[in-house]
Amino acid sequence: MEFTNNPKLDRPKTRRKSAWIKFTVVTLLYLLFLIWIRSWWGLIVLPFIFDAYITKFIPWGFWKRSKNAAVRSVMSWVDAIVFALVAVYFVNLYWFQNYQIPSSSLEKSLLVGDFLYVSKLSYGPRVPQTPLSMPLTQHTLPLLNCKSYLDWPHWDYKRVPGFGRVKLNDIVVFNFPAGDTVALNHQMEDFYSLCYREGRRLYPNPVQMDSLTRTQQRAIYDLYYEGGRKYVLDNPQMYGDIVVRPVDRRENYVKRCTGLPGDTLQIIDGQLYLNGNAVPNPENLQFNYFVQTTGPLIPETIFRELGISKDDQWLFPANDAESLAVLVSMGLDATDTQGRPAPVYHLPLTQKMYDTLAGNKRLVARIVREPAAYGGDVYPLNLYTRWTRDDYGPVWIPAKGASIRLTEDNLPIYRRCIEAYEGNTLEQRADGIYINGQKTDTYTFQMDYYWMMGDNRHNSLDSRYWGFVPEDHVVGKPLVVWLSLDKDRDWFDGKIRWDRLFKWVDNN
Repeated sequence: MEFTNNPKLDRPKTRRKSAWIKFTVVTLLYLLFLIWIRSWWGLIVLPFIFDAYITKFIPWGFWKRSKNAAVRSVMSWVDAIVFALVAVYFVNLYWFQNYQIPSSSLEKSLLVGDFLYVSKLSYGPRVPQTPLSMPLTQHTLPLLNCKSYLDWPHWDYKRVPGFGRVKLNDIVVFNFPAGDTVALNHQMEDFYSLCYREGRRLYPNPVQMDSLTRTQQRAIYDLYYEGGRKYVLDNPQMYGDIVVRPVDRRENYVKRCTGLPGDTLQIIDGQLYLNGNAVPNPENLQFNYFVQTTGPLIPETIFRELGISKDDQWLFPANDAESLAVLVSMGLDATDTQGRPAPVYHLPLTQKMYDTLAGNKRLVARIVREPAAYGGDVYPLNLYTRWTRDDYGPVWIPAKGASIRLTEDNLPIYRRCIEAYEGNTLEQRADGIYINGQKTDTYTFQMDYYWMMGDNRHNSLDSRYWGFVPEDHVVGKPLVVWLSLDKDRDWFDGKIRWDRLFKWVDNN
């Protein structure tokens, strides 16, 4: 490009050369991005990039030429906000996302009030299945209380290359698998558990399940579900509207991966086994215990030293004959100096916390682990197994490309994978199983699946209650705690957990 010695004439030529350089750099970066996510639909944006830098047919900055100072001021803020929202949208989709720990299911590995950076690159980010959505929202717009996304367009699941795959013991953020259907007034309980619970209430069964055949048991569970589902649908004033959410708009959960595709998992007396071998427990593994004192209440200073939140400090109400009988049945029959039942706490404890309390003989009389029966019904809800949260399985975790022979005993375990996650139709007829209208007794899985559990084993709704996590539900991997707030403390009394700021998340 030629230049004159006249600065006024040379200035437009310099600006044009600069515009071409910027356009070239931006275009190359954008093309590399499209190659990475393997989406050529993005090429339709190139003419707009060309116009923004070169031709300028579209008056992108029209407001800058306004003579009204108020218009320029307002539009400058609008321009900055729109740019920030677009930037956040793409950063959250493909790089990392902020996440807050809402429940105690992973304590003491992750604490309630921890704010995390979750890496989307660790396992490869998903191309959004519902691309038209409001940034910084998951499924509901605040204040307006309506959907924050559009159902159309809807893209099939695709994951772009990342740094690795989910490994055993990784802490993983994923979309709640049982969150496809939601009763808006009961969002803390998945729709399927809600239906079974209401069905059992409506149709109490006095017959012992052990005395029934598999076919009879299945008929009873079908009655529970269908009856409960009809009751929930017929009572919207109680349960709210029933909504269906796509995969990437379901609630985000965070748990530890305790089983990989192809593994056979079993839990015996709370100990996890994979492929017949005991798995070393996380250092901060917790179980619930009943802790009976020698008479006095446990001081708040001890709770603080142990790190037990106020929500977890539950004092067992032993003020009637039935409650006393429960305590006595567990061996908690200590009395205080006046012959009254000594106080009993229900607390989640790590092994270290257990040893600390057990060693305080002046304060603690007995410690008993919470019975497995306290855990309620486990997955699958429509199969009689006698499994509990502490004695579970064995169950095989599906792997992509692996085939399994379907039987009356294992179909309830894998039916949701076949139908809900992989989009097939499945029918059980008198003469056998039909998948997509074809009679068969085998199925080959199209995705990998994972088993996720919380370190706070007795206070975690996890795979033991709702089953497998499909690979298309995996969101990312928490990397670092950038802020941690203790809801039980004031701002001038240790609310900020300074020792956890910018702490790397331990995945071992």
